[in-house]
Amino acid sequence: MEIPDISISEFQPSTSLSKRIIPCLDVKDGRTVKGVNFVDLRDAGDPVELAAQYAEQGADELVFLDITATHERRKTMIEMVKSVAKQLNIPFTIGGGITEVSDADALLNAGADKISINSAAVRNPQLIEDLAMAFGVQFVVLAVDTKLVDGKNRVHLNGGRLLTDLETERWIKSAEDLGAGEILLTSMDHDGTKQGFDCDLLAKINRTINIPIIASGGAGKMTDFTDVFTKAGVDAALAASVFHYGEILIPDLKAELRRNGVSVRL
Repeated sequence: MEIPDISISEFQPSTSLSKRIIPCLDVKDGRTVKGVNFVDLRDAGDPVELAAQYAEQGADELVFLDITATHERRKTMIEMVKSVAKQLNIPFTIGGGITEVSDADALLNAGADKISINSAAVRNPQLIEDLAMAFGVQFVVLAVDTKLVDGKNRVHLNGGRLLTDLETERWIKSAEDLGAGEILLTSMDHDGTKQGFDCDLLAKINRTINIPIIASGGAGKMTDFTDVFTKAGVDAALAASVFHYGEILIPDLKAELRRNGVSVRL
């Protein structure tokens, strides 16, 4: 079926479903870190303490990504997941180093609500289908790190270190067909720059799939969140440093979104 050519300005904020605000905690060696364009990492605090703070502020969900688990061939720390689960009354997703169904099973049993896969899914797409069959599509989040290379958006692996031949849009559509229940799409070009989300790419992909998209990479001010919801029509927006360092407070952000006609849960 041919997809109509719709400009991003034609997207309208949803009035039936609340948009989600999701702080992301990139975890390295048990600490939350944040960088620019996936490099120059600096410490941002204890992930369990930050998680509790965000839940209290009104975050809708949280995402924890062990950003070096795949690169260093480590498994995500189960004990951290257990500690986070004791603190939270909101859903959270955990990713990093998940290569087989048993890895996901351990994380879900430890208290995670959803699991996120990235590099392992590219290397073994059957993993997406296996996880969806084992736990249900609603538990499977496909994380995609994308960067514009020679005019095409290309998938990168291992925390952005490894360029692949996969075109981002084609990979996401294939993953949906295999059973991914949600897409966490990070623009490496925008990541940490605080210059706004990649609304053009997000809107383009949003028109081609029927599962929720979490936008990631580029949040710097509250208007960036308004833009990504109204121009790209995404279901959720994820950010890290603006939340970690107190540049944007979640209650203020949600109030601003509501003033701009975006439905959010208070």
